[in-house]
Parts: sequence; structure tokens; C-alpha cells
Amino acid sequence: MSSESSPTVVPSGISDPVQLARAELKAALAAIEIKANYPKRISNATDRAVRKARAVAASRPVAALAGIVVGSAAAGSAVWALARAISR
Repeated sequence: MSSESSPTVVPSGISDPVQLARAELKAALAAIEIKANYPKRISNATDRAVRKARAVAASRPVAALAGIVVGSAAAGSAVWALARAISR
């Protein structure tokens, strides 16, 4: 974790009600932005998956190759089934 506080946390020690309300609103808006920013969340998830796949490929290349073959077969089967369903 970093030494900086999260943008969604209201700092303690605020005694002025106006400053507290502003801090709470700022934290709420930051939380909404983090939660609703789907492109960034998808990008982060993709980056994590790529890092994990590269780690597996480096440590167990046979398992990685088997995963690629199985994934390709599944994707091909799905496309074939979709094309067949559309053609009927």
C-alpha cells in the first residue's frame, strides 16, 4: 500500500461542518468515479490477467500451451455453434 490515503476516505480531525461536508462529498464522488469507470476497471483486469498468464507461461510452459489449445478449441467450438445456429 502507498503512504497516501485513499481518495475515498474522509480525513479525521475535521471539526468545521462545512469542511466535513465538502470532504465527504469529495470522497463520495471519488468512490463513484472509481466504481463507474468501466474502461479503466477493464484495463486493470486485463493487465492483471496478462501478468498472471505470463507468470504461468514462465513457470509452467506446458500448462500454458495446454491452456492455449483448450481456449482456442473452446472459442472455435463457440463460433462454429453460433454459425450453425444462425444458418438454420
